[in-house]
Amino acid sequence: MLPSIARVALPVPLDKQFDYLVPAHLFPIIGGRVSVPFGPKKLVGIVTALVSESDFPLGQLKEIHAVLDNQPVWPDKLYSLLQWCSQYYQHPLGDTLANAMPSVLRKGKSADFSSIREWVITEAGRNQLMAGLDKRSVQRNRLMYRLENGAVSHQQLLDEEFTSAVLKGVEQKGWVEVRETQPQVLAWPKEIEAQVDKPRLNQEQAIAIASVNSEQEYACYLLQGVTGSGKTEVYLNMIKPVLERGQQALVLVPEIGLTPQTINRFRRRFTVPIEVMHSGLNDTERLNAWLSARDKVAGIVIGTRSALLTPFADLGIIIVDEEHDASYKQQDSLRYHARDVAVMRAAKENVPIVLGSATPALETLHNALTGKYHHLQLTQRAGASVPTTNHVLDVKGQYLESGLSAPLIAEMRRHLQEGNQVLLFLNRRGFSPALMCHDCGWIAECRRCDAYYTYHQNSSEMRCHHCGSQRPVVHHCQSCGSTQLVTVGVGTEQLEKQLAQLFPEFKAIRIDRDSTRRKGSLESALQAIKKGEYQILIGTQMLAKGHHFPDVTMVALLDVDSSLYSSDFRAAERFAQLFTQVAGRAGRSSKPGEVYLQTHHPDHGLLKALLTKDYNHFAQTALAERKVAMLPPYSYLTLMRAEAKQSQTVEDFLRQVRHTLESHPLFNANCLVLGPTPAPLAKRAGKFRWQLLVQAQSRPLMQKLLTSARPAISILPLASKVRWSLDIEPQDLS
Repeated sequence: MLPSIARVALPVPLDKQFDYLVPAHLFPIIGGRVSVPFGPKKLVGIVTALVSESDFPLGQLKEIHAVLDNQPVWPDKLYSLLQWCSQYYQHPLGDTLANAMPSVLRKGKSADFSSIREWVITEAGRNQLMAGLDKRSVQRNRLMYRLENGAVSHQQLLDEEFTSAVLKGVEQKGWVEVRETQPQVLAWPKEIEAQVDKPRLNQEQAIAIASVNSEQEYACYLLQGVTGSGKTEVYLNMIKPVLERGQQALVLVPEIGLTPQTINRFRRRFTVPIEVMHSGLNDTERLNAWLSARDKVAGIVIGTRSALLTPFADLGIIIVDEEHDASYKQQDSLRYHARDVAVMRAAKENVPIVLGSATPALETLHNALTGKYHHLQLTQRAGASVPTTNHVLDVKGQYLESGLSAPLIAEMRRHLQEGNQVLLFLNRRGFSPALMCHDCGWIAECRRCDAYYTYHQNSSEMRCHHCGSQRPVVHHCQSCGSTQLVTVGVGTEQLEKQLAQLFPEFKAIRIDRDSTRRKGSLESALQAIKKGEYQILIGTQMLAKGHHFPDVTMVALLDVDSSLYSSDFRAAERFAQLFTQVAGRAGRSSKPGEVYLQTHHPDHGLLKALLTKDYNHFAQTALAERKVAMLPPYSYLTLMRAEAKQSQTVEDFLRQVRHTLESHPLFNANCLVLGPTPAPLAKRAGKFRWQLLVQAQSRPLMQKLLTSARPAISILPLASKVRWSLDIEPQDLS
């Protein structure tokens, strides 16, 4: 009898699989997990094949310790997609598969539902409801009425914008209590859609919905709708027939910040179980959501990038909202682009996919214009909302109060006194981007990076936003000893402080990564904004898209100049998208909206095009320029990054890589290697960083070249002395 050998893909940075002997009492399955010895450690891997022969002597093979699954972790189509991801993104299969599993499965725990935390109303709480609640405590009262009809999970309450502070406060009063319970697997109700008032569809929305709903097989649609055109309502109408057929829907959103209001809209509309997947979930919650999709408990899964790799029992449609967003591209480990992988998954599952955006990525728009994707357009704002009026403020020679010009302050005052809200966009956290000595010019610089510390006044510290290091604020110049230290530039903290002095009669709120660190804080802030508790909104990109603030009638972009000049060829595209998205926060109800841009370069071609034309005009011009320069989507790029403690080592390694590529038989006139050059941030976290850019005229050529050359690169003399990675079709060249 031939020995049984399992070939196992392990979560290690080696592009190979490992053979293990299968003891007679164990029965592993292809696609299932096993626990195996690996050096001094035990690792959990995936069986990729069962064979009877190995390239190694049987005496050298170790035995499997345990078989963890009696069925494959992923359905065949998803497993095939993961294998494709490994090949296309040039990443080890074992690590690719590990990326697609909830962390508890990577640790070897069973793939079964775990107990969850639920909140229930107590007898004392019911008595209090009968006696009457204090009308001043709106959040608390809403929670009590929510729990009156039955238990609700902790995560669902957070998704519905109840804060941990409200939950804890009511628990301390003895009105509610938390308990551990096993998730209930409920059958879907007969009526999929709840009885709610639905907005009336316009003709463009109806055509888009009918186009997608007529197709049950694979087709890719670009839904390009101006901000406020009702794309979410279109998504809901596309999902309804899918649920009625008994199939499931996957909705991807770019950020956790957009998730709460999206979830609420879906939950109000549909009666089927809806699961949420994002980085804010703990391990148990993520596993339960993953299992709910796999076992068809959930009808809809709404999630960020990683939700794409969730198994579904019967997937019927994929929707990618804000498909242009850079957060869909993973920047470490498996560097996949969720939008592109979603299109491939839809093809493998043979289901329609909808890519929605007001400002499509140029690659996506090119695919639509050339007929590869169906192009659906929504050119009208939904309801009574009207297009915004755009203004440029030339700030050359003007005195700026923490980044605010006098004309802008005057316009803000006018809008605020009319009872409206104003949104100021500044994509820079902290009080100031730098701290400088007024006497000698010394600037506080991160010791581990080629970057300046950002000064955070509220926490009295300096932080590096690249490596995360922080230190107390210095009060003396480290070069000349002077105490004359001044801040350079404006961050959201400084802007918030200045606005309190300029507009003491109006309340301002700052929304950035620093102010929303606590769980539930973002949801509370958004709720307060909608209730009109704050009149001035200060935000970074967290406020730029997806939010509906009907009382915001003025939006101002305070510092657009830094976006106009960049070495990255995508900079203009990103700014055009950002401008369009931020401008879309104004005038979303019947009130007319105004957008103001402060700049030292009012005659810049990009600004003129965006202000006088629209995003489509910009996109057509940008595509024509890229075609002349043979940049994506007219060519394909791979960025090779390398870092080490010695700069010369990294440079020498990449020179060896360049020679390896250029001397390869597949390398021809349709290929180009640029570099090596220092990365834009040449030193980060104590490591020197260099990069190499590979360009090819076709995807197949790029893939064949990289797949063939990688083994030769991995055995280069310096390969083991540097940390290197490949980024296929990079979105960020820094």
